[in-house]
Amino acid sequence: MFDVTVRDLENPGMIALRGDHGAIAGICREVTGAAFPAMGRIETAGDCAIAWMSPDEVLLLVTADAVRDGLDRISKGLAGIHHLAVDVSDARAMFQVAGPGAREVLAKLAPVDLHPASFGPGQFRRSRLGQVAAAFWMLPSGAFQVVCFRSVADYARALLTQSAKDGGVGHFR
Repeated sequence: MFDVTVRDLENPGMIALRGDHGAIAGICREVTGAAFPAMGRIETAGDCAIAWMSPDEVLLLVTADAVRDGLDRISKGLAGIHHLAVDVSDARAMFQVAGPGAREVLAKLAPVDLHPASFGPGQFRRSRLGQVAAAFWMLPSGAFQVVCFRSVADYARALLTQSAKDGGVGHFR
């Protein structure tokens, strides 16, 4: 049996930051304490993280009470530099998929190679789960964190839960 759990997580604060990565890397490190990630990666420091979203965008994960301060620090630190920083905390939902078959739950839903040799802890992907946009990463424990728009959270939760049903995982054993 491959017991997999899908649970809602209390959202951390989330700041979408767009700009030239060379120009924004320092302030990202200052706000989160995390190293700036390479393409397709997420770097963490305690409760904070920086996720590589695109060549001109990162997602900063901070504690919910640190969002306002983070936005203020970004505004001051990047004054005069072209950028866009937005609090997207309330627009996103977050889930955790955990258990021995967590990798397969996502592999059934996302067009991403999730074989253990291809995807491991610290890797980050923007993709789809079924028909909805989502992003996910693997934790050192083997669990996955999933972020999607809050407007499709019920659908995403149902997809993940259905994909995790007993008997539906076991391929990557």
